[in-house]
Amino acid sequence: MGPVKTAARAISQKAFDEMVQENIDDLGIDPAEALEDAVQTLTLQGVDLSGIVTCLPGETNPVIDCLRKLEEVKESPEIRELLDDLCALCGNKDSGDTAIAAKNGAIELLISVCKKLWEESDRALASALSAMASVIHDVRSSNLFNEKDGPKLVVDILRQENERCEGNEVVKESFVELKIDEIVLRVLKQCSGGSIPSIYDAIRIILSADDYRVVASQIFGYARRFAKLGSVEVLVEFLRGGVSSPCLVSASTALKALSVNDEICKSISNTKGVDVVLHCIEESGLQGNDSAGRACCSLLSKLAGSDDIKREIVELGGVEKLINLSVMSVICTLCLRSPENAAHVIKSGAGDLAIEAIRTNVLNSTPTTCRKLLLNNGIEELIRRAKQSHKSCKDAATDALRDLGVANYNL
Repeated sequence: MGPVKTAARAISQKAFDEMVQENIDDLGIDPAEALEDAVQTLTLQGVDLSGIVTCLPGETNPVIDCLRKLEEVKESPEIRELLDDLCALCGNKDSGDTAIAAKNGAIELLISVCKKLWEESDRALASALSAMASVIHDVRSSNLFNEKDGPKLVVDILRQENERCEGNEVVKESFVELKIDEIVLRVLKQCSGGSIPSIYDAIRIILSADDYRVVASQIFGYARRFAKLGSVEVLVEFLRGGVSSPCLVSASTALKALSVNDEICKSISNTKGVDVVLHCIEESGLQGNDSAGRACCSLLSKLAGSDDIKREIVELGGVEKLINLSVMSVICTLCLRSPENAAHVIKSGAGDLAIEAIRTNVLNSTPTTCRKLLLNNGIEELIRRAKQSHKSCKDAATDALRDLGVANYNL
């Protein structure tokens, strides 16, 4: 067994400054040498100096100076400029400035600033959130952010901002530039998935190509950013909670929005996500939770766009589970570009299920409703194709088209 690791000793800023001053007064050495001696002595003693300002007596630290000014200024332009300065100073996590900011009240101050700017609908709020993201850098600062209700504040802001993002590519781009993906993932991890659907909604909205004024949306790039940060693993982990999870529907919808390419779909597979989704579908069917079942089926159908995922679903017994629950939409996707899956589906009884579904819908529908249902499901194209391909059913096909009320039924 190796030696037991002990926690590093801590020192306050006041004690450090007094030690430097004692070196100057008692040893009669110059300030620069006194500072260097204090740092070396404390380091050898195993004292943690992160967050300690190691300036010469009389000098000011730019981070401390920026925080003090933020406490004093009232005008929005000045606040925004200071927030941007703080973000730039703390942008390099290895510089030590981030720890200095966190240890000197930056998180508490920024939460207060965010609340004030949000209440006033001030545009500087984006800069405040960006500064917040740059200051939170370790377990200690993350815990402090959580203790001060930081996650709740971010969620409340997102709940309001979600409405502004929908259908507006420019607003989405602004949020992404401010690293909203990092903030969202950090809140999700800290809240352990709690009942915060607005966070999942933020992912869904940012990753939705719903601004029809834009020729080419950037959501594919945004999705890759979210995936690179580890959002796949986080969302799949939330789905493991099953139907009992209060945010199952929101998390499923967010994961569906994230699944924009084959690479991301495969990463979901690598985290056993396909098995988790199948379990949720089965569980929702047993409990009669239609909303959860629909959300998970929609997610599985999106994932099944990958041929590798199709094979995995079949291998995991997904076809049989889906047939037992009468889920035809995903079954149809599984058959696309895969004759082997189509044969397996028919052998498993999906053909009988489809016939029974048609029979039930026809018996329970008025003629007008029935015709509309069949036409919406593409029956006209299928009948016309059969009419052209098989001479023996030409007359029957013509009669069927006529009864459906389509134009040019005799062509």
